[in-house]
Amino acid sequence: MTHEDYMRQAIDLARECLTGGPHRSPAERVRWGEEGQRNERAFAADGSEGYAACPNDVPVGCVVVSPDGTIIGRGRNRREQANRATAHAEVEAINEACAALGSWRLEGCALYVTLEPCPMCAGAIINARIAELYFGAREGKSGCCGSILNLFCEPFNHHPRVYGPLLEEECRAPLTEFFQNLRKI
Repeated sequence: MTHEDYMRQAIDLARECLTGGPHRSPAERVRWGEEGQRNERAFAADGSEGYAACPNDVPVGCVVVSPDGTIIGRGRNRREQANRATAHAEVEAINEACAALGSWRLEGCALYVTLEPCPMCAGAIINARIAELYFGAREGKSGCCGSILNLFCEPFNHHPRVYGPLLEEECRAPLTEFFQNLRKI
């Protein structure tokens, strides 16, 4: 899979916040191939309340990819649903990836997220030793990949390579829809 394919997986997670279920059509599932289908079945079969519709949460999706190209962590914003300030997409995906590997160190892994990380998520990315970060849309209010500040240039003990924006318009679309719907209320 390409970087764009992984980011589209994250976009699908963001869209699920708006729709309440896997967003891909059968034709799109074929495009993802057997591995993508296997991951989707495992994710859907998980069925935990954490992956139910989250209509009040800002639609941000995230995936963590192992060095061999397997998606090992998925997350989306669930702050409102879980009543937890730390239930951001990146933290959820990092936690799932750590559980999958049995380690807090995600060395060699890449993280794809639809919105530029906030300070908390940037710290989690640094602490998890994520090797590469790909973000979609810039975040002018709390973005820490250069929009407000760049935490990844500070003298921390780890510095992931940062790429973005990637598929910015596609990543911004669920956010735009969410906030347009919110204004109608």
